[in-house]
Amino acid sequence: MANILVVDDEMGIRELLSEILGDEGHAIQLAENAQQARDARLAGAPDLVLLDIWMPDTDGVTLLKEWQRDGLLTMPVIMMSGHATIDTAVEATRIGALNFLEKPIALQKLLKAVQQGLTRAQEAVRAPAIAPRPMMAPQPEESALTASSMFSTQAAQSSMPVRIGGMPAGEGHGFSLSFDLPLREARDAFERMYFEHHLGREGGSMTRVAEKTGLERTHLYRKLKQLGVEPGKLAKKGG
Repeated sequence: MANILVVDDEMGIRELLSEILGDEGHAIQLAENAQQARDARLAGAPDLVLLDIWMPDTDGVTLLKEWQRDGLLTMPVIMMSGHATIDTAVEATRIGALNFLEKPIALQKLLKAVQQGLTRAQEAVRAPAIAPRPMMAPQPEESALTASSMFSTQAAQSSMPVRIGGMPAGEGHGFSLSFDLPLREARDAFERMYFEHHLGREGGSMTRVAEKTGLERTHLYRKLKQLGVEPGKLAKKGG
C-alpha cells in the first residue's frame, strides 16, 4: 500500500481518483489547491503525487518548480491536465515530473502510470545497494544440496492451503468445505475463499487480482459484491 497525494481543484476528479486508487489498496490524501499541497508535502513526503496543472491559486508547474528549488521534489510526480500544450508537458518533465496524463484520464493509463511511479520510487530507495561479495563456484554435490535446501525453504514459506474434504481451505480464514453442502452453496463458499485468498495476497489490488484470476475488473467487482466480499477490509489486513 502506498501513500498517494492527489492535487486537483475539481472535486469530481479528486473523488474519482480517490475511489479508484483506494480500491487498489492505496491510502489517498486530497488537496484542492497548491497551498494545501504545500502543507501536505511539508507534513511528510508521499510515495507519489498526482498534480493538476491548471489550478486557481498556483499552477502545478509553478508548484513543481518550488518543490525542485527547495529540495522537496523527492517523490515521483505525475502531472494531469485537460488543456495543457505539448510545451507545458515537456517543461514539466524537464523540471522533474515523471509522467503526464491527459484528461479525461483512461483507467488503464492511470493505473499503469501510478505503478510505474511507485516502482521508480522503490528503485530510488534501493539505489545505494552494496555490491555482493564474489563467491566461489560450488561443487556439483554442493549445488545439489543448495538447490534442495532452497526448495525446502520455499516450500515452507509458500503457505500451501490445507485440504479438507478434498477441497482447499482458505489461507488464514479457518474455512472448510464439506461435500454434504448443496452444490451452489459449496461453489459460493469456495469462490468466496478463493477471492479472499487472492485479495489478501495482493494487498487488495483489484488490478492484480483481476490479472491473477483472469477476470475483467467489472466482472470481478460484480462477483465480489455478489459473494459479499469487501476488498477494502482485506486490503487493510494485507497491508
